[in-house]
Amino acid sequence: YTRGTVTAFSPFDARADAEALRKAMKGLGTDEETVLKILTTRNNAQRQEIASAFKTLFGRDLVDDLKSELTGKFETLMVSLMRPARIFDAHALKHAIKGAGTNEKVLTEILASRTPAEVQNIKQVYLQEYEANLEDKITGETSGHFQRLLVVLLQANRDPDVGVDEALVEQDAQVLFRAGELKWGTDEEKFITILGTRSISHLRRVFDKYMTISGFQIEETIDRETSGDLEKLLLAVVKCVRSVPAYFAETLYYSMKGAGTDDDTLIRVMVSRSEVDLLDIRREFRKNFAKSLYQMIQKDTSGDYRKALLLLCGGDDE
Repeated sequence: YTRGTVTAFSPFDARADAEALRKAMKGLGTDEETVLKILTTRNNAQRQEIASAFKTLFGRDLVDDLKSELTGKFETLMVSLMRPARIFDAHALKHAIKGAGTNEKVLTEILASRTPAEVQNIKQVYLQEYEANLEDKITGETSGHFQRLLVVLLQANRDPDVGVDEALVEQDAQVLFRAGELKWGTDEEKFITILGTRSISHLRRVFDKYMTISGFQIEETIDRETSGDLEKLLLAVVKCVRSVPAYFAETLYYSMKGAGTDDDTLIRVMVSRSEVDLLDIRREFRKNFAKSLYQMIQKDTSGDYRKALLLLCGGDDE
């Protein structure tokens, strides 16, 4: 059961698609329309079959051909769509911690929003694909409380969602209140432990109780009491506890708001959520930002890149 905009295409013929793609990229000039239509309307498993058929029929690597025939953001989007779903997150994390400087935004987005099972899977894939331990890589590139919360999330040991203990809810809400608003300075460790390990349904109750005790939303306290990368990661965890689709709607909104577009984020979220919950993300987007995701993409992007993103978006909610 998914709430994605991209589902298995039927009737599907991997050979026919491979032949159409080869024809679209052969000779002078490229027929981008054919490329984007095929790749945005097949699901990831089908795209992998097309790549395999492409190699069998022509002895060529489809991704290499896409890279040599396409350019810019459109190329990045098409190549991202061809990345096998199981390695998508591991690949994004590898690139976030590669080379000079670390992309904290990517670490935050992926580790705050994925389920414990997904995080375990990312760690395994990372080890298989890159022969390296993801936790070691991340601790080598980060520091302080930000690093500690990432490590807690990487353990993927969040309590299972089985009933809520109201006494523990009260206790956790009080602990957070004392660690933040009531304290000169902040006891970040308490925030890290509670937000990183308690179950989702428990934390939702804690946030309600916190509001009753303190008169503040937990987000306001985090905003006041912490800063920098730790603040962004704590807020992302809180938002994902409240609603993962709402978190991604906001991420997409800010990737396009104002001058310039954060295309890396736009592409990563549209591709990674297209088969998971993009329909829910669209609904949250419309509700929270008084415009549809479709319209914002239309206004903010152009050319084949825009056409492909709009097809992934899968419809307008106006």
